[in-house]
Amino acid sequence: MSVQEVLLLAVTKMLSGVCVAGMTTEPDRVTGLRWVRPVREHGNILLGDITTAEGTVLRPFDVVALNMLLARPNPPHAEDWICDLTRTRPCVNRRLEGERRAAFLQKYCDCDPCQVLDRQERSLCLFKPDWVQGCYKLDPYTGQFQARLSFGLYGRCYRGSYARGGLSVTDLKWRALGRAWLPAEGGGLDFDAGDLEARFGIREIYLAVGLTRSYRGAFWPMIIGVHTLPDYEATVDYDNL
Repeated sequence: MSVQEVLLLAVTKMLSGVCVAGMTTEPDRVTGLRWVRPVREHGNILLGDITTAEGTVLRPFDVVALNMLLARPNPPHAEDWICDLTRTRPCVNRRLEGERRAAFLQKYCDCDPCQVLDRQERSLCLFKPDWVQGCYKLDPYTGQFQARLSFGLYGRCYRGSYARGGLSVTDLKWRALGRAWLPAEGGGLDFDAGDLEARFGIREIYLAVGLTRSYRGAFWPMIIGVHTLPDYEATVDYDNL
């Protein structure tokens, strides 16, 4: 494939690194544009791999030139591509902002997100949920931080771990929002779409969902991108993801 432009829709935290995913310019019948998930040939992607030569970490809605070498589908992760992030540094060509971002989100929602959420035939999708509820939690003793969301889609509730407050959210910016929103001493915070609109002016929410790698013989959905209209402000502390 060589160098391709990819519009990033996910920049996320993993246990041992980070993960990115986005859409190329190639049309797709179901998703509108074709999803790709850049991966290294060996090992996990690290923060340095998604940092440009100028020292800027890649963000969602960056349009990035990436050296895509070889498709490596690993069902249900059909979107995986081995990417050269060392010899050819990622380069941000432009960003989608304002009306262009809104138009993109409205146009490229998945026609069949249940292929990911329920049937696990592939592993990445973008959609507008019917409703959202969420929570942030910070344990003041261990420093463990959690961001979780539940949502409704097509009349069905997706609550993930009900006891923990929903599906895990790995979106770096959304997690940064929660760290700033919680009191300094930690604790918990529950919210819904009304709270988000009242506090941040958020009127619409779109979610990017991905499937985890196999864990205990199963693949679990997690929220890898929380994209809002209008956008919200949050500063990511890359030393404390």
